Amino acid sequence: MPTLTYPHWRDVPASAWRWPNFSAAEIACRGTGAIKINTEAMDKLQALRNRLGKPLIVRSAYRSPEHNRAVGGAPASKHMQATAFDIAMSNHDPAAFEAAARAVGFLGFGYYPRSGFMHIDLGPARSWGDPFPARPVPFAPELPPAREVLSESRTLRGGGAAGAATVGAAGVDAVRGVLAETQSTIQPLVPYLDTLRWVLIAIALIGIAVTIHARLDDWRQGQR
Repeated sequence: MPTLTYPHWRDVPASAWRWPNFSAAEIACRGTGAIKINTEAMDKLQALRNRLGKPLIVRSAYRSPEHNRAVGGAPASKHMQATAFDIAMSNHDPAAFEAAARAVGFLGFGYYPRSGFMHIDLGPARSWGDPFPARPVPFAPELPPAREVLSESRTLRGGGAAGAATVGAAGVDAVRGVLAETQSTIQPLVPYLDTLRWVLIAIALIGIAVTIHARLDDWRQGQR
């Protein structure tokens, strides 16, 4: 695995840096400014960034031996070999991040939920630390639409009016027939019953129109 070493990150020639989402300053030792570039590790880090599609906040990458001792790093820390990175989890779901890191080839994982970062390195395969707590699903639960209040339903009101008027019109026909056959003394009322029948038919038609309009309007608004 090719490794490039420079006394300071400012000494890295632009032609040697091929990882567009990271800068040499991010990867350099925080204590001394020196930088060691393991190209395989950097290629996997860039692949992880591409796979996740969001920034990786690098808390620690290469560490010089003296800086590693100063921060309490392990004596054989992979950071000194430039094959390890500590990545903040503030903008990542740890489970999704780990799955993506494994997919691109990282093998070593250290979990630091209290400090808010995850350590990843090229291996050997191992893991340590407390697991990150599960995070809630970032989607709101889908709830069934609430039923309409029947007393306020335009559909019910329109349908009720149509039904009542239809029944009324049928009743008028029945009454009219009875009067025509048995109540000859009140025959003059029959024409008025014809008028009432047509009024009730008109009300029924209006009720049907209201019902159709309400259903179409509800459908347009996604209420049904």
